[in-house]
Amino acid sequence: MADSYVRVRGAREHNLRSIDVDIPRDALVAFTGVSGSGKSSLAFGTLYAEAQRRYFESVAPYARRLIHQVGAPKVEDITGLPPAVALEQRRSAPTSRSSVGTVTTLSNTLRMLFSRAGDYPEDAAERLDSDAFSPNTAAGACPECHGLGTVHRVTEQSLVPDPALSIRDGAIAAWPGAWQGKNLRDILAALGHDTDRPWRELPPAEREWILFTDEQPVVTVHPVRDVGRIQRPYKGQYMSARRYVLHTFADSKSETLRKRVQGFMVAEPCPVCAGRRLRPEALAVTFHGQDIATLAGMPLGALAELLRPTAARPDDEVAPTLARDLVARIEVLTELGLGYLSMDRPSPTLSAGELQRLRLATQLRSGLFGVVYVLDEPSAGLHPADTESLLTVLGRLKEAGNSLFVVEHDMEVTRRADWIVDIGPRAGEHGGQVLHSGPVAALADATGSATRRFLFDTAPPAARTVRRPTGTLTLRGVTLHNLRGLDAAFPLGVFTAVTGVSGSGKTTLVTRVLAEAVREHLGDGTTDTGEDGTEAGPMARAQLSGAEGLEAIDRLVRVDQKPIGRTPRSNLATYTGLFDAVRKVFAATDEARARGYTAGRFSFNVAAGRCETCQGEGFVAVELLFLPGTYAPCTACHGARYHPETLEITYRDRTIADVLAMTVDTAADFLADIPAAARSLRTLQDVGLGYLRLGQPATELSGGEAQRIKLATELQRTRRGHTLYLLDEPTTGLHPADTEVLLRQLHGLVDAGHTVVVVEHDMGVVAGADHVIDLGPGGGADGGRIVAAGTPAEVADAPGSRTAPYLARRRARPDAR
Repeated sequence: MADSYVRVRGAREHNLRSIDVDIPRDALVAFTGVSGSGKSSLAFGTLYAEAQRRYFESVAPYARRLIHQVGAPKVEDITGLPPAVALEQRRSAPTSRSSVGTVTTLSNTLRMLFSRAGDYPEDAAERLDSDAFSPNTAAGACPECHGLGTVHRVTEQSLVPDPALSIRDGAIAAWPGAWQGKNLRDILAALGHDTDRPWRELPPAEREWILFTDEQPVVTVHPVRDVGRIQRPYKGQYMSARRYVLHTFADSKSETLRKRVQGFMVAEPCPVCAGRRLRPEALAVTFHGQDIATLAGMPLGALAELLRPTAARPDDEVAPTLARDLVARIEVLTELGLGYLSMDRPSPTLSAGELQRLRLATQLRSGLFGVVYVLDEPSAGLHPADTESLLTVLGRLKEAGNSLFVVEHDMEVTRRADWIVDIGPRAGEHGGQVLHSGPVAALADATGSATRRFLFDTAPPAARTVRRPTGTLTLRGVTLHNLRGLDAAFPLGVFTAVTGVSGSGKTTLVTRVLAEAVREHLGDGTTDTGEDGTEAGPMARAQLSGAEGLEAIDRLVRVDQKPIGRTPRSNLATYTGLFDAVRKVFAATDEARARGYTAGRFSFNVAAGRCETCQGEGFVAVELLFLPGTYAPCTACHGARYHPETLEITYRDRTIADVLAMTVDTAADFLADIPAAARSLRTLQDVGLGYLRLGQPATELSGGEAQRIKLATELQRTRRGHTLYLLDEPTTGLHPADTEVLLRQLHGLVDAGHTVVVVEHDMGVVAGADHVIDLGPGGGADGGRIVAAGTPAEVADAPGSRTAPYLARRRARPDAR
């Protein structure tokens, strides 16, 4: 290719306004702009999508015919486009069998090392195949726990949380409610058990039988019913509490029922493999005196040190060759700040940023050249101290002959780019234009760019008065993961930022320990806007030696970046509740009343109103042979989701599908006189989400957008008492201009008398906090300690803090991290 540019002509994907842009190859190119401006539509929706389309056109005609149903990106022409690899900010599937080792394929090499070069016991008949060292295969998995390392059991304490109650009063909390629970109690009475005596007073043998027996006796029950009701005896079969819980958890199709009974189960290490997940034959093989489960549980940095002596041997035997490969690959991960992770760390416990860096390290070792890597905020979740290492790794990918197209909000990464494409000026329908495409320094002349101010303004930030706390919430002796006997004090009535390098224990302290302590204190009076169930079983609980100041908290709100829904059926309008008000408006029209349509008719989840071809989803699944399945717009409703008769009802000349297609900003004007809808829309605008469409599927939203939707949903509620708000990296995915909007809302909550605690890497947010808690000094085993705490000014001067120098720079200059 003589031309060294990728030339795009007439790009119209999403909100792009038929843009033309030239982008250099073999360079680090930053795509910038406010959230929703169209930068991802250009980088991923146009450039990467077209590269993938061209690749798919090279496959078999049968597959190509199916690909055509999906459609190509809306662009007139792209020249000079090499093959592309996308590294997006997406979370892994919620399964504990996926781990750091499987994502990076490091576990494959480690298994080969044990298979070919491990020390076998003298009585071993033969060497084991590498599959025998995997807990995810039948050959290697422990037969008791099936390779999970944990077993789910029930105990008397989990089944009967309050032994002061009698059976009739509900002592066996694990039993179902309503008639089924009464049925089991009546059967026990018919069997001769005292159902009115406090549980703790029953003989131990009787309690054991009631809870754990495998017997299922059938007896005649004479139920006691209200006067006037038929007293008819019936045959009833007994089922113990354990049998009910385990049967429901294993076989019930109801997710609600499964979650309920899971609360009565206790996760314990497998008694056969002691949590190591493998068969005894595999665990009997050692390397350097350790079994494979021990090595897989070590921090990667420590594992590399253990393998270095073997890797340094000059011979070409199996052990040195495999050890050298492992050490070289681990060094890249350590360089990216991930040395604190262990190979057996489950993928669902990783942040989206950690997952993307794991995939980035894998690509660096792949040896590809002439490829365009399209990256989605590679600095997300990174402490500023780790950003330098990230830039070094990106530089090596570029030096290997590749192009890097990076969607980025971090101004430090943007400054180091060779070229910048700035999209704007604003979000949604007010964006989609190329404001600048050229060298970074030339952006200073781009009028209308929201990025320019943050990239070049060097004036110190305006001084603000630090708020005085109204009290203190103290946790003592915190022990969980890498937190060991930690004492932590959180001032109340102020804005607190918790900082530290990746893996230092920030998220564990705030979203696990602090949240659990407050939740237990409040009982049922809590709000958790996260979505549980990302892990296969009950999570390990934090241990505390004491807690003080909890009585000052009346309510807990935890806002995280987990999706607001797992399917396209969940969207912005349904999650916030504003769609209920919209449907009522349509049901109140004269035509709808004349036809007898209720608000339910205007739900795309109800058979009467939805398009039956796509079942109200707006698309149909396209299964591709040997390729991932994808989706295409429904051929009947063309994505509208509704039955044609439903779409005959209009409100102000717009159908219900038209309203779902509106952006929040457009809908705010259209529904300004509908109080219930207007309130929701106003709060969405307040957190900077005016560019999103009301019907935008949850699957299309970034983690940062999901978090702000949850925050907006919370902001529209009436707040009483003192609320504690916990947020995990709320600025992820936000342009600095959007961060300013979000911070106004969060500081507004503090001004209203509440407490806000955020886990944060953005030094701008940290510098504007009232209090900072810095964990570290490193990640994993090198972290878990509070190295500094106090005002931003005090932490900026703290010796031994890796955050301090970056916070000091940020306090002197607004654009520095």
